[in-house]
Amino acid sequence: MTTEELIKRIKETAYLEGDFTLRSGKRSKYYLDKYLFETCPDILKALGEEFAKYLSDDVTLIAGAELGGVALAAATAMQTNKNWIIIRNTKKGYGTGKLIEGVLKAGDVVLLVEDIATTGGQVLEAAKVITEAGATVKKIVCVVDRRQGAEENITHAGYKFESILTKDDLGIKN
Repeated sequence: MTTEELIKRIKETAYLEGDFTLRSGKRSKYYLDKYLFETCPDILKALGEEFAKYLSDDVTLIAGAELGGVALAAATAMQTNKNWIIIRNTKKGYGTGKLIEGVLKAGDVVLLVEDIATTGGQVLEAAKVITEAGATVKKIVCVVDRRQGAEENITHAGYKFESILTKDDLGIKN
């Protein structure tokens, strides 16, 4: 899928207009429903291919934060044949009670994938979990940067940040 086709598919599938409250607490006149595009196999496959382009030779693992980053990390792992992990928002209160699902070892170099970045709050929490486990976050890459502070917040926290697309690429003006 070309970049132009990916932009068209994401916009026609997941772009909604209205009055929305985002995870960051900010209000928005538009919403990109990540689950609408992440549940379309053609888009998910294309995103896995796009995220794979951000992999450097030293990356040992792919990570995604629940819930939106899970399908993206899996799609990327399938494209790169790298193992992947899930970073939970909170420890589950049963079973193993882990915050990290899968195998993360001290010394791992991680590509952390994200869906929509507004302020970067959720992905920064995931990066902290990875770092505290003794691994290194090589780069954080999102599908769409809403251009509302994520890049600044993530780079200020000491991480490299890139996005496959921005709201500008999607032709969103608000």
